[in-house]
Amino acid sequence: WCRQLLFTADARVDPCIGGVILFHETLYQKADDGRTFPQVIKAKGGVVGIKVDKGVVPLAGTDGETTTQGLDGLSERCAQYKKDGADFAKWRCVLKIGPHTPSRLAILENANVLARYASICQQNGIVPIVEPEILPDGDHDLKRCQYVTEKVLAAVYKALSDHHVYLEGSLLKPNMVTPGHACTTKYSHEEIAMATITALRRTVPPAVPGITFLSGGQSEEEASLNLNAINKCPLHKPWALTFSYGRALQASALKAWGGKKENTKAAQEEYVKRALANSLACQGKYAGSGQAGAAASESLFVSNHAY
Repeated sequence: WCRQLLFTADARVDPCIGGVILFHETLYQKADDGRTFPQVIKAKGGVVGIKVDKGVVPLAGTDGETTTQGLDGLSERCAQYKKDGADFAKWRCVLKIGPHTPSRLAILENANVLARYASICQQNGIVPIVEPEILPDGDHDLKRCQYVTEKVLAAVYKALSDHHVYLEGSLLKPNMVTPGHACTTKYSHEEIAMATITALRRTVPPAVPGITFLSGGQSEEEASLNLNAINKCPLHKPWALTFSYGRALQASALKAWGGKKENTKAAQEEYVKRALANSLACQGKYAGSGQAGAAASESLFVSNHAY
């Protein structure tokens, strides 16, 4: 019901939301009117995506680092998903910043896994979203996150090249360059934007058509303001810079809904608000909500976020 609530929000969101990433089970669920969720999304002009990784597993011999599983049988699953209406996929890898992390092993292993996944998707006519998320856990500053982001993205694009991935048929879903959640220094949206764009310009080829940022536990308002600053950044940006948000698009809506059917309208209104805000942010035209609703400015940081 909660998913249907988001998928059936009124037409104001249609120009704001280009696609929706579904879990395996959601791809096969139906709305109350009997249509499958992919049919509902496509009727609103959206494309359907599917999360295809099977979660993180520990990398032995590292300080709590992980790789991502799910390559087994991926080709067959992609072929089936394509038949069932999906046109793109996403696969998440996770890296942590610490005194000795990310290690060279974790960087190379995760880059390689992302490249294999991307190659398999493309063989099945599915556009891969490549997601190497550097977690915001820790007390590192902005510079350290920028440095690590550059090293990780450089490794990812080297691996994609080694695996002959067609960059024009792929998307990148990176973290923004932000300080760690426990960092005591506060940075402006402009500083975050400058660090983010600089890291991307140094590592992501212009052949990549689009970069869809993850929100990474930022509050809804913060995620919109940072995206806005990124799009206003005066450096040359050869890619479309947009959003692929989960929590930062849904938190206020789910709070307003509270599991009660009678709150559907109010919840959809909150969702529309965030969709419009982020759509403006993609154009560098979002001024902020003045006084954000309490839920919108609440931090959505979950330590060691795994899904």
